[in-house]
Amino acid sequence: MPEGHTVRRLADVFRRDFAGQVLHVASPQGRFADGAALLDGTALQRTEAHGKQMFLGFAGGRWLRVHLGLYGRWTFGTGEPPEPRGALRVRVTGPGDDGEGVWADLRGPTACEVVTTAEKEEARARLGPDPLRRDGDGDAFAARLARSRTSVAAQLMDQKVVAGVGNVYRAEVLFRVRLDPFAPGTEVGAERARALWDDLVVLLRDGVRRGAIVTTLPADRPEGRRRGRVRREDAHYVYRRDGLPCRVCGATVLTRELVGRNLFWCPVCQAGLPDVAPAPVDLAEAPADAASAQGGARDGARAAL
Repeated sequence: MPEGHTVRRLADVFRRDFAGQVLHVASPQGRFADGAALLDGTALQRTEAHGKQMFLGFAGGRWLRVHLGLYGRWTFGTGEPPEPRGALRVRVTGPGDDGEGVWADLRGPTACEVVTTAEKEEARARLGPDPLRRDGDGDAFAARLARSRTSVAAQLMDQKVVAGVGNVYRAEVLFRVRLDPFAPGTEVGAERARALWDDLVVLLRDGVRRGAIVTTLPADRPEGRRRGRVRREDAHYVYRRDGLPCRVCGATVLTRELVGRNLFWCPVCQAGLPDVAPAPVDLAEAPADAASAQGGARDGARAAL
């Protein structure tokens, strides 16, 4: 399932390549025909991302709310769009800045509906704070997490606690701040919870910039691969590294299902709760990986997120 950095990048593509244009909105599949008819022929005025949900604001006070879920996918392109095939829920086309034409296709979302501004705000109110948003409230997140006896790992997967965090960020941020994933929030406390939030802000912003989740520090990558483009096998500390040695201490990384997803952790580095939460490490200095998916529709015939 796309995590928060991917949804923010999608919103950025729509803002850059479609905003201000009168758009044609259709549903080749037919399942969204009524909603498409409400948006067709109106201008895209705003784009927002909150956690794993994206909101496209059209003239007339209507918003397209999209949650990609496990199988949803946007595909972008320029020029003449291809012949619609298969279960194509939504197609958005516009003239583009240069008149060449831009298009975006949506397939397989969990949610796709037209809502009013009030309904959009109601949907956002059901979500927890988003580390990528300017209005993201880290203190509110920390206070809520620290009040609950539910494990910190379970709470990080609850979109009502924090929006935009998925299985990869959950495993990696808990390792980076050396927290026992099974510790209840009441034992984690507000100070350590705030350190989690601060590191999530760093990681998610880095994910937006890169178009990929990279959480390892150069010093913790294999010798000879510490600079330049980060390879996928070097990008994470514990996620999907069960049975392999921890990059820091050498202990075997473990896995166990928790709230329907596999959790990964180091039983030594994350054996307890640190007396003082370590300061989050800024990845801003790390070089971005090759072509950014934010190129969207302008980067060629087809680009997908």
